[in-house]
Amino acid sequence: MTEVTKEQVLETLATVRGPDLEHNIVELGMVSDVFISDGKVYFSITVPAERAKELEPLRLAAERVIKEMPGVKGALVALTADKKGTPSGAAASRTPPQAGHGHESHAHAQPQRAGKIGVPGIGAIIAVASGKGGVGKSTTSVNLALGLHANGLRVGILDADIYGPSMPRLLHISGRPTQIDGRIINPMENYGLKVMSMGFLVDEETAMIWRGPMVQSALMQMLREVAWGELDVLVVDMPPGTGDAQLTMAQQVPLAGAVIVSTPQDLALIDARKGLNMFKKVEVPVLGIVENMSYFIAPDTGARYDIFGHGGARNEAERIGVPFLGEVPLTINIREASDAGTPLVASEPNGIVAGIYRDIAAKVWAQLEEKPQRAAPAIVFE
Repeated sequence: MTEVTKEQVLETLATVRGPDLEHNIVELGMVSDVFISDGKVYFSITVPAERAKELEPLRLAAERVIKEMPGVKGALVALTADKKGTPSGAAASRTPPQAGHGHESHAHAQPQRAGKIGVPGIGAIIAVASGKGGVGKSTTSVNLALGLHANGLRVGILDADIYGPSMPRLLHISGRPTQIDGRIINPMENYGLKVMSMGFLVDEETAMIWRGPMVQSALMQMLREVAWGELDVLVVDMPPGTGDAQLTMAQQVPLAGAVIVSTPQDLALIDARKGLNMFKKVEVPVLGIVENMSYFIAPDTGARYDIFGHGGARNEAERIGVPFLGEVPLTINIREASDAGTPLVASEPNGIVAGIYRDIAAKVWAQLEEKPQRAAPAIVFE
């Protein structure tokens, strides 16, 4: 089968008329960079923010003509809505499609406001974030999700790291997701979790070179155009840092709260504070801090070593007045289980580490039940 090229995609998109009905969307400069992987085509269409809802048929038309191209296995197309008057290349936001009301789950109903529409069927959405990489955030996300599930909840996990997705490996899931009517994606599943990740849509070795608007578009589609079903909690594994993905989620999704992951040493805590401050500025409640790699237990002697120091995250939580959720030790088992795609909460449910994660999950859920969730205000980029 002949591989589809960007030029062919743009030539096909030139058959789609723009909003003025005189010029096509390529001529009008509405089409983003085109990314092609494994026969699937990814791009976004930039439209005026105030017209995003009415121009949904434009997105569908572009998606349809690309899917009809020989050699194309699928298309992921999103509208990216720029603020009126925003210079080209500035951060953009997409107006999400209309959504109906979700079911009455264990979580309090999330309030709806313009630009902050919840996902039908999902009771609460929480973000797991870190100020820097290498602190075990994704491993924490997976085991937190499994801990919530082990405590009797219906749970999904969204891998929001577009550039370095890790859920396929951590949850030992391979293959491609199926689609409903060529548009809505069925999430993958393992260990009782519903899972979506860019890692299911592109090959592991593929280098993602998307700019901000494409990252935002992909995130919103993986969130809103996936058949999640009825979930009590959706855990979002954020990429490290405070970039496009975090701002997109804070801006467009009614987050119930955020969990910050840090190691004990001062350097990691400095970066963790950046994440804490970001969520504070956008009024997303911080559900607490997890101190990962808190201490090391020697497998031969059982002796404890504080390799990275100890208690730094607990002290930071007390200093700023947010809950301290728990200390997760550095063990060989956690690393081996993560590499093998058999997270400890699922593979060793009666073990000490699994118990720590279940306790962290219980503390997070208790906060979600205590108070109604409120949507953070929309962020406007000047």
